[in-house]
Amino acid sequence: MSQDVETTYPDEGTPELEPFNAVAPLRNEGDRPEPDDAPAAARHVFGNPDAEICVVEFGDYECPYCAGAAPVLHELVESSQGQIRLVFQNFPLFETHPYALTAALAAESAEATGGPEVFWKMHHKLFKNQSRLTDGDLRLYAEHVGADPDRAAGEKAQEFAPLVQADYAAGVASGVVGTPTIFIDGAPYQGVVDVPSLRRAAGGLSSAPRKRFFGLL
Repeated sequence: MSQDVETTYPDEGTPELEPFNAVAPLRNEGDRPEPDDAPAAARHVFGNPDAEICVVEFGDYECPYCAGAAPVLHELVESSQGQIRLVFQNFPLFETHPYALTAALAAESAEATGGPEVFWKMHHKLFKNQSRLTDGDLRLYAEHVGADPDRAAGEKAQEFAPLVQADYAAGVASGVVGTPTIFIDGAPYQGVVDVPSLRRAAGGLSSAPRKRFFGLL
């Protein structure tokens, strides 16, 4: 256990940040590969899995803007009456965020050992405690949410590395260079990440022909 972490300390909370524009690095339609070129499994789905509209987020657990986006995206899904689902894909910016990769492995371990509900609990736990992501902290969080702490960090967590690598590769293939990067039904979202703006974007796409996005739709 990390020496600076107590078992009862409260979540630090989502950082207060001004609304921000989502990263949209794709230059043009030709930059996006065809779905069969970069298949990816939708492992982490929040909301109705058969929802008409699919929002895909590529995120990093050490990115403060991803922490700000997380409750917004969940509110978007929860207020959609089953019409929108969220798919989370790992995109750890390991060169600038030293704990992002191990945090992603811990989240994957939570899914494997506790199931989807435990994954989403871990997902929010990591975002709420971004300044405390050492191996000891990750084991503590895993135990708190009902996952296996022994597989949340260290050598045993490395078994989940291929899952994170697959997400990262899918992001690179679709032109992702920063986080959070959001796609709505395969189209890069370029607006402010708040519920009204995302809802308008999703509504604007609802009557348009949909494109498959790496096998997720």
